Amino acid sequence: MAVNSYKSDEQSVEKSKRETLKRLFRYLFQYKMQIIGVLLLMGYCVAVSLINPLIMETAVDTYIGGNDYRGLVKLIVVALAVNILVVFAVKLRMYVMAKVCNKILLTIRQELYTHIQTLDFKFFDSRPTGKILSRIIGDINSLKDVLNNCVTTLIPDFLTVIAVAVIMFAKNPLLAAASLLSTPFMAVGTVLIELKAHPRWQTFRKKSSNLNAFIHEDMSGMRVIQSFTAEEETGRTFDGLVTEHRNSFKSAVRISDAFGSVIDFTWGLGCICLYFTGIVVLGVDKVSLGTFLAFGTYINMFWQPINNLSSFYNQIVTNIAGAERIFEVLDTEPEIADAEGVHEIGEIKGTVDFEHVSFSYDGEHKVLDDVSFHIKPGETIALVGATGAGKTTIVNLISRFYDVQDGIVRIDGQDVKTVSIESLRKQMGIMTQDQFLFSGTIKENIRYGKLDATDEEIEAAAKAVNAHEFITRLPKGYDTELSERGGGLSIGQRQLLAFARTMVSMPKILILDEATSSIDTQTEVLVQQGIEHLLSGRTSFVIAHRLSTIKKADRIFVIDDGRIIEEGSASELIVKKGAYYHLYMASLR
Repeated sequence: MAVNSYKSDEQSVEKSKRETLKRLFRYLFQYKMQIIGVLLLMGYCVAVSLINPLIMETAVDTYIGGNDYRGLVKLIVVALAVNILVVFAVKLRMYVMAKVCNKILLTIRQELYTHIQTLDFKFFDSRPTGKILSRIIGDINSLKDVLNNCVTTLIPDFLTVIAVAVIMFAKNPLLAAASLLSTPFMAVGTVLIELKAHPRWQTFRKKSSNLNAFIHEDMSGMRVIQSFTAEEETGRTFDGLVTEHRNSFKSAVRISDAFGSVIDFTWGLGCICLYFTGIVVLGVDKVSLGTFLAFGTYINMFWQPINNLSSFYNQIVTNIAGAERIFEVLDTEPEIADAEGVHEIGEIKGTVDFEHVSFSYDGEHKVLDDVSFHIKPGETIALVGATGAGKTTIVNLISRFYDVQDGIVRIDGQDVKTVSIESLRKQMGIMTQDQFLFSGTIKENIRYGKLDATDEEIEAAAKAVNAHEFITRLPKGYDTELSERGGGLSIGQRQLLAFARTMVSMPKILILDEATSSIDTQTEVLVQQGIEHLLSGRTSFVIAHRLSTIKKADRIFVIDDGRIIEEGSASELIVKKGAYYHLYMASLR
């Protein structure tokens, strides 16, 4: 199994972490009242934590030193009351923030999913589905703690650090300066660690994406894997991807864990400086016991928020890569989009014109080269030719899944670039060889072609393509539940349901890209009868290698190397004994 697409890391655009955070925090501003409430609760908790050392100092120096035990009891009662309220305040702010964060994650996930649906085929062609799922699920989940802690940690702890520093300098500037002497060492160490950690966490996110992509396709292709007894090979690939994932995580964690060591070292150094200055420099007779206890508490109150902030910073470094990947997708503009001033195409009659159309997927090799043709309303056009000749590209340009590099594609005389994509595609029925069925009932799958279709319309569409008979034989008929991709049904039955789904939309232009290749000959005859009856008078394009299915086509285009080399009805082309004649004779062997 080829796994290069999984082993190769996605290329990310480097962006400012500050801009990424600002953009992320904008989601918080949508919940201003809840955030203000949480900040008020946090403000109360911070205030109580700042007062507690002063209460302890007063208790030791004033009440215990003055033998005023009645006053001490009153002070203890007050301290207990305000600290009990802190417990309830903490519980309430945790509840509010959890609710806000979950809503924000839901909003981001909905925005990302909605935006991904607007992106064109080129986006999906360039990456496996698993890598897209990684961004929708894993990367978004990684933001929860960042959003929560930016309110519950960043703001209150930052204010606590400032308030503690102010109180310490107000009480004794020399002791305060000694206590905070190690702060510059902490700042330098933090910056150096961040510079090393961030790129490692970006790598970890990419390895996670690679692993998710492989697992997704591995599960989807399990039938093929087991059919070719390739379990051992895929197992080795999985082991390799897991090893890369684990090693990238270990590499990132080793660096990030150094944050704690730096904080612990500078914290301990600050305590040593405090007690050395208080005992040796100033002398124990110059500093009261209560002041020593208060400063000992305050220095812990200073470094604990610093530790929390460093952990939060570490968390940002860890998870900001996820936010960058999310915003990178949100910033991806679809190449196929409505330009300014587009209009509704109106009801399509079915005229299709290609005027000197050329197209290339990679910008270098032309898949279509100066192709021109005119299709009248109601014509059935068959496209035949070797694989890679350009047949599917023609119908993709009609549906505007891609835009031409040169020339014009017109429908009813209108350039498809000047009409809205929705008004164009909603009047088209597009079917491919691999018809995807969703989890749900048969009725829901058919109704997907026309969301407001009645039960009668659904049944009529099923009858038209001869799917009604096998549906009614199922235990619950149209209410039969299907598993993912229509598991439990034969390939032919799945395609009949896909036909019914397309038929219920009553398309003005029908595109069949190898749509009958998986249906047996007997079933194909029934489907062809249904198609002829239902699509009478509608323009249709049929791509088929099975030439027996296109005998009644009004015209056949033989495509070779991006050009139409022959054109005519089946009988006319056979008489010419050209390229189509040789294809036809080969199909009879």
